[in-house]
Amino acid sequence: MLAAGKRMRQAENIQCDTVIAGAGVAGLVTALELLEHGQTVYLVDRDTSERIGGLARWAFGGMALSGTRQQRQMNIPDDSTLLLRDWYSFAEFAEDDLWPKAWAKEYAEHNNEKVYRWLTHLGLKFLPAVNWVERGLFVPGNSVPRYHVLWGTGRELVETIMVKLAPYIRQGKLDIFYRHKVVRPINDEGAVVGVEVENEQSKAVFSINATHVVIACGGINGSSERVKQNWNVPWEEVPETLLNGANPISDGLLHDEVEALGARVTHVDKMWNYAAGIAHPQAEFEGHGLSLIPCKSALWLDHLGKRIGPQPLVTGFDTHYLCQQVARQSKPWTWQVLNWTIAAKELAVSGAEHNPSIRDKKIFCFLKEILFGNHRLVEELAEQCEDFICADTLDDLTHKMNLLTKESYIDSADLAREITLYDQRTVDTRLQNDEQLRRIHHARQWKPDRLRTRKPGPILSAGTGKRDKLIAIRLKLISRKSLGGVQTNLSSQVLDRQGEPIVGLYCVGEAAGFGGGGANGVRSLEGTFLSACILTARNAAAAIIGSKHR
Repeated sequence: MLAAGKRMRQAENIQCDTVIAGAGVAGLVTALELLEHGQTVYLVDRDTSERIGGLARWAFGGMALSGTRQQRQMNIPDDSTLLLRDWYSFAEFAEDDLWPKAWAKEYAEHNNEKVYRWLTHLGLKFLPAVNWVERGLFVPGNSVPRYHVLWGTGRELVETIMVKLAPYIRQGKLDIFYRHKVVRPINDEGAVVGVEVENEQSKAVFSINATHVVIACGGINGSSERVKQNWNVPWEEVPETLLNGANPISDGLLHDEVEALGARVTHVDKMWNYAAGIAHPQAEFEGHGLSLIPCKSALWLDHLGKRIGPQPLVTGFDTHYLCQQVARQSKPWTWQVLNWTIAAKELAVSGAEHNPSIRDKKIFCFLKEILFGNHRLVEELAEQCEDFICADTLDDLTHKMNLLTKESYIDSADLAREITLYDQRTVDTRLQNDEQLRRIHHARQWKPDRLRTRKPGPILSAGTGKRDKLIAIRLKLISRKSLGGVQTNLSSQVLDRQGEPIVGLYCVGEAAGFGGGGANGVRSLEGTFLSACILTARNAAAAIIGSKHR
């Protein structure tokens, strides 16, 4: 990656056209669009140069897109009308959600032009297979497959943008202040005219004067305390243990300052967390977690080893529901029990870090893992993660599960009965009267999912080889994205409590709740985050550029 440096300046002389608080993908896209139209831009980011791009750098790179070439090649009938219908169904907007609804419509109508075609124009490519995620459970979700994965993951997106930004850095049009944070916007008689900045190493404070200020600081879910404060009441009490899958520097403090300026911050109780978190083997901070894409063919059990129900938990249909059910358990962990064969076929970890074949664009390695199973990942987690247990026998597995929780919650005979009952239902396809099996069969009807979902079969086996090993994975809720945020109009202008734009102030990406302070409503169709960062950023840049000509 190109290392972007900042030129040292006298604090009292720092002046630019636009200053952007945050160098995640929303901030980077905003900067690129403005620089291409002749502006001078300062980016202020709390992280190091190696981590520029924020969570997008580590993201898997999935995006919900419609009307794409990949969809046409797979004969998927999709358009903006269908996408908006699915979005409204999953979002369950309130009647007064004016701007979230407006941004949902904006996304549905312009994701192809402003996101998909923009990315392909940059030279980025998507995998040819379109995945079908968040299909819906009690309310309809994605009625067709529309989850597109970037070839190269989110890292390729960030590095491609950085290559585009490099000439502007050399020309002095762009400065990036690393390890600095925007403390607050500067208000001058109702207009925002710059920002107050703190050097997080020296603690020196200075101001940057600018005609336009863009808030791109990410969400608030990096702060476990904020997550607990904003916890959705219908989900019962906050779990004792909650893993953090965001970045601790996304702490919500800048949201507070923007709100103090008169802006509306809405829907902070709405979050896109995940139900299948495990401890990060190389944790960088306390509570650091990884988000698994859990196996459809695994049994999802409570702390006693009982199958959670009556509706069994199966991924790929309604993540919001999975989180609700896990949050309602009497202990802050659940279990998935499976075997090695299932894990090699189905298990995945969300993000670029644990998908090197896609991240590094190694096509033969990728195809090998798809066709023969990702044994590398299973072995890696078995060796490195304390929450990942392997055993040759069910008695041994039960013993290790109880050792991990330091309490004999699970009885081996009870666990055997749960698994055996399920296994018996997998034997005769005519008699598979089980909701989990029905959902597995439904998933396998779509070819890309069939490649990643095992044909129903027993978990317990009489064999003694590696493929017959039993696996138990201890899972915890993991915080990820904030669905709420600073309320904005379709120009990404920050709105005050009367619904009027605050002059000079814009907000993009997760900081804006991916548009309007909560464009996803209660649920995301999945893949609406990276793409919404690009959409809100491009709208902000267009408005800023347009304002110069008015």
